[in-house]
Amino acid sequence: MALSTNNHDRDNAGLTHVYSVVSRRSRGVSIGINLNTNNACNWRCVYCQVEGLVKGAAPTLDVELLRAELNGFLDQVLDGDWMQENAPPEARRLNDIAFSGNGEATTCPQFLEAIQVVDGIMDERSMGDVKLVLITNGSMLHKESVQAGLSRMAKSNGEVWFKLDGGTEAERLAINSLAVPDSRVRKNLAQCAGLVSTRIQTCMFARHGAAPNEASTQAYLDLLKAQLDSQVPIKDVMLYGLARPSAQAEASELSALSDEWLGAMADRIKGLGLAVTTYGANGMLS
Repeated sequence: MALSTNNHDRDNAGLTHVYSVVSRRSRGVSIGINLNTNNACNWRCVYCQVEGLVKGAAPTLDVELLRAELNGFLDQVLDGDWMQENAPPEARRLNDIAFSGNGEATTCPQFLEAIQVVDGIMDERSMGDVKLVLITNGSMLHKESVQAGLSRMAKSNGEVWFKLDGGTEAERLAINSLAVPDSRVRKNLAQCAGLVSTRIQTCMFARHGAAPNEASTQAYLDLLKAQLDSQVPIKDVMLYGLARPSAQAEASELSALSDEWLGAMADRIKGLGLAVTTYGANGMLS
């Protein structure tokens, strides 16, 4: 089956660490790097599509296997007929290589080595027009190896997509299953943005048929404003709704917000002085 924004089959390449998706956010083909082959994450977001998700950290990485898989897959994508056979015509371009996968990549003991391998391959192949991306919840920013990995990414014009789904500790507990204090969120985000180009990635959805209330949305906006007031160099916000069913126990509670609701929320974020890209269930809205 050809890939699409609604089909993110991570087994499509038949590999351990490397897969591909047609991404709403990258607007083309994204090669994914999955370091969490044990389906373990230190968070548990209620909208997560990973089946069999468990709490924990990524396992020890076979760095040479990652190197071999990525090189082999790039041979197919860049020099073979993979694009013609697997991607729709409008998405036949390689936009990024993204550390995403089935959990929080920065919990991998060899995270820095993984960044070095992928960045090195991209440099060897002169892939300067392809972005190196890390999608993260930012929880491991205190680790020197993670900071070193982000600094390596910055030298190659890479970027981080920093997950921020709620403006209060209670909201984050309800969405991410972890009560991260506001002070920790602010510190992690500021540290991340100080090391590498950082975009905020926010998922919003209805729960039990109700959209986020005014107190919830205002708290989120206040958190963004506090970062801007502190001159944290946030690049922009990627605001997106649900496109695929959750694989978590709360799946029946969740539903997509209307494009109109997302658009109105995007306007409020823009009012803070931040650029926003908005993604609905069927792709980019603005």
